[in-house]
Amino acid sequence: MKFVFDLDGTICFKGQPLTPGITTALANCMADGHEVIFASARPIRDLLPVLPESMRKLPMVGGNGAFVASNGDTIEVSAFSVETVEAISKIITAFKLPYLIDGDWDYAYTGSEDHPIYRNLDPLKLAKKVVFTELKDIVKIVLFPGEQQQEILTELEKLPISLYEHMSENIVDISPSGIDKWNGLIKLGVLEGDFVAFGNDANDKAMFVKAKESVCVGMHEVRKYANLQVASEEVAIIAMLQRLSKKYQC
Repeated sequence: MKFVFDLDGTICFKGQPLTPGITTALANCMADGHEVIFASARPIRDLLPVLPESMRKLPMVGGNGAFVASNGDTIEVSAFSVETVEAISKIITAFKLPYLIDGDWDYAYTGSEDHPIYRNLDPLKLAKKVVFTELKDIVKIVLFPGEQQQEILTELEKLPISLYEHMSENIVDISPSGIDKWNGLIKLGVLEGDFVAFGNDANDKAMFVKAKESVCVGMHEVRKYANLQVASEEVAIIAMLQRLSKKYQC
């Protein structure tokens, strides 16, 4: 069985690397004969630092499906159309919005250095911070709407994009149209009903509804699309993983 894991808020907390307990549980899952896949909102660049080196070549989906990697190599990147980038740029200008914009590797950032996103941004210094216009292919955009959120959402919803609101962080996360975690998993050869998914947020819905079993970590409303729910506590998460690993062991 394939086991697919979101990272932040699911098996990784406060931007810190996986704990020894979680790492061991994942290793045991693989020892039981299962395949482990990571599926995160983070681009591959920022996904790698929270994983132990032994797991950095596992299959992974980044940027909510915009990046797909296997064996340590990015095998596919899905970018916005030029027209969509121009339309989002006009919204950024009109509302004077801070942003994080990811290209296929480098990034542009104008948000606060106190925001959690900045603290998790390229910790291994693998990329370059550049001016927005220097990014060739725009793959993922995070906007910081402040108190203008509803007005901004009204404008964004007119565009051909995939959009996720993260209320706790007051950010709007944007991917190209039709791009989500399930779309990325398909590109890794994952079949509907042939995997177990762990997640905790709205961007996990797409894979929850296609999974054989899905586990919501915590009490986010996305839990209504999962058939299992577990407390956002390491001991509980590990116990659930062990239970499902043994259940589907060949």
